Amino acid sequence: MENAIPLLLRQLPLPHAPTTITIKTRETSNQGSREEPHQYQASPHCASSHLRFQLSMEDVRATTAWVATHSSHVLVDSAGIEKVVNTIDDIPKVDWDFEGIHYFDNGPLTVQYLFVLDSLNFCFWPDKDLNYDDLASGLKAALQNDKSAFDADRLQKYTGTQLRELLKWPRPLPLEDERVRLLHEVGIELERSFDGKACNLVDRCGKSALNLVALVARHFPGFRDHSVYKGRQVFLYKRAQIFAADLWGAFRGQGYGEFKDISSLTIMADYIVPAVLRQLGVLKYSPALASTIDSSGEIGPGTEEEVELRACSVHAVEKMRELISKKLGRQVLSVELDLWLWASGVQCATLQHHRTLSIYY
Repeated sequence: MENAIPLLLRQLPLPHAPTTITIKTRETSNQGSREEPHQYQASPHCASSHLRFQLSMEDVRATTAWVATHSSHVLVDSAGIEKVVNTIDDIPKVDWDFEGIHYFDNGPLTVQYLFVLDSLNFCFWPDKDLNYDDLASGLKAALQNDKSAFDADRLQKYTGTQLRELLKWPRPLPLEDERVRLLHEVGIELERSFDGKACNLVDRCGKSALNLVALVARHFPGFRDHSVYKGRQVFLYKRAQIFAADLWGAFRGQGYGEFKDISSLTIMADYIVPAVLRQLGVLKYSPALASTIDSSGEIGPGTEEEVELRACSVHAVEKMRELISKKLGRQVLSVELDLWLWASGVQCATLQHHRTLSIYY
């Protein structure tokens, strides 16, 4: 493991210059989720909407920390974290579009593109030839060919076949019916509440990433990334958070990407970052879980193992962030660590990640 840590670091690309909120719990199936209403009581002292939104993000940190302290299958190794931190003299500045696969015109159409991208950014692994790059570059090419491809009225009408044609993909996509359903959901709600434009959604957040995550989760059920673990609700919000992070990265913290509280976001709990953390020695798996992952077995959505993999990753990186910030004498952002870890993972061909059918990552 000592040799694996610097190897992963070397793989990284070099930088270029009572208020009641109605949320929903879910039972996830192979084809997405069934949702039931759940009333969440916010503190009556949270008078401002900003504080209410902030509470939802604090729930990500608090509930993932609870999972980490009660986990049965995944261990956050404090010694492993310290070992990694000791190897770090600085966080490499990974350019958001270091592979050149994203659409960007510095305007509202980029925001529309990113929202559609993050609506579909999940579950590539069932097709061994498909990955995130195919989605990002496919949507980029579609938009370059037809600037109206992601208009809200058109998003509501796409079929699976049309989505495949849009991406120039030769066969059915993993969870294709769910991808189509989520496109319809995005188109309908954008038209109903935001005049069809994702940029209006971003404008409404008041330069707050917290507000944006809350608005997205409130208006678009497909982004409500929750699980129930040992009787407790766990909040992750992977795709809602990554939308804010993508805006921040694409626009370099300016314009539509300017957020006064970008530091409030956590990492985006997917299946790449846990695998990287395992290789670094930060996460340790039970023998049974390690065997399942190493043999490419599936792990059911919402199971203890799946929730622990994601929640322990969030908690572990929060601990890493705290120690790195202290060591470097400056604030280190979770979104920076997320991009750094994810970029190293996608460039490691031998990385063995867990396999779960889910619309959330």
